[in-house]
Amino acid sequence: MNYAKRIKKIQKTLSRKNLDALLVSQPENRRYLSGYTGGDHGIGETSGVLIIPAKGKVHLLTDFRYQLQAEQDASWTKVLIYTKGLIPLLLKLLPELGIKTLAFESDYTLHSFAKSLREKLGTVGVTTTPSLNLIEKMRLIKDEDEIDAIRRSVLLNEAVFQEVYADLKPGITETELAIKIEATMRRRGAERPSFDTIVASGKNSALPHAVPGMDKIRKESPLTIDMGLILDGYCSDMTRTFVLGKPGKKYLKYHRLVRRAQLAGMKAVRAGVTGQEVDAVARKIISDAGYGEYFGHSLGHGVGLAVHENPRLSFSNNKKLREGMIVTVEPGIYIPGWGGIRLENMVVVRKDGCENLNQDTTFLDL
Repeated sequence: MNYAKRIKKIQKTLSRKNLDALLVSQPENRRYLSGYTGGDHGIGETSGVLIIPAKGKVHLLTDFRYQLQAEQDASWTKVLIYTKGLIPLLLKLLPELGIKTLAFESDYTLHSFAKSLREKLGTVGVTTTPSLNLIEKMRLIKDEDEIDAIRRSVLLNEAVFQEVYADLKPGITETELAIKIEATMRRRGAERPSFDTIVASGKNSALPHAVPGMDKIRKESPLTIDMGLILDGYCSDMTRTFVLGKPGKKYLKYHRLVRRAQLAGMKAVRAGVTGQEVDAVARKIISDAGYGEYFGHSLGHGVGLAVHENPRLSFSNNKKLREGMIVTVEPGIYIPGWGGIRLENMVVVRKDGCENLNQDTTFLDL
């Protein structure tokens, strides 16, 4: 990945906004700009931050636990270790670098930490200011290296699905299957799941974000598996709904309806159309069939270093899609008391259409 190019773009933005530096703490942004893979245990516990000056060398600040990892992952940065906490190091470092205005990520930084930064850095003449989406705007458009990385993640995710499905039999519980899927991901080289795997059988499949439980998977009953993994930092996300055994007429009717909506949505994806327009194309098919009330979520979302990021394929997104964006296309219908069906693929927005990253077509066309 060309981290130097990304840093230069951020530095130009900082100079244009008359900011001396940017403090980066959001994990995906941190990795996007440096390659540092250290993971946070939550928003209140960081594995490090980047200080990106408008001019000069990038600094990666972390503690003893992550020193070797930081030096290996981001050797081109200047790694500094704080022993008494991040803010005491900032109090010393920022004046040394001549930084008087420090921007921070306002949509990620805790209010309590932002307040502490303002009060304590003010004692050494440093003013803090919130910034919004400086890095996220860059991450919207994937370069070909990123697209290749995401493609590999998608293909590995499909391979995991096929391996698990080949040994799938009725009687296993939802939880047991979810555990098996995630174990297979790790055994085959994934860093980890990109989200908690969803396995929803029977009536539970009417819950779009069902939590796997102890219900057993039964023959000829809807089974939804929503799964994704992280490979080399990049996420995949795929949903398949199917039955073990012969599907009934009602199931086939709903499945084929969702599949028509998915294909229409994928066909509508291209540079220049809005997320709103793509959502409407797929939604119309389900609504015209009389099931609009059972499709209550947006059609899709962006995927990259995070499994849910912009852009969105939804009624609220009137911004145009641009070439190089990657989105999911995942219509569904969810009928209480019966079950639900969702089918999800990932596509790359291209100039005259989209590139479908999913090669596996199992349980799509029935």
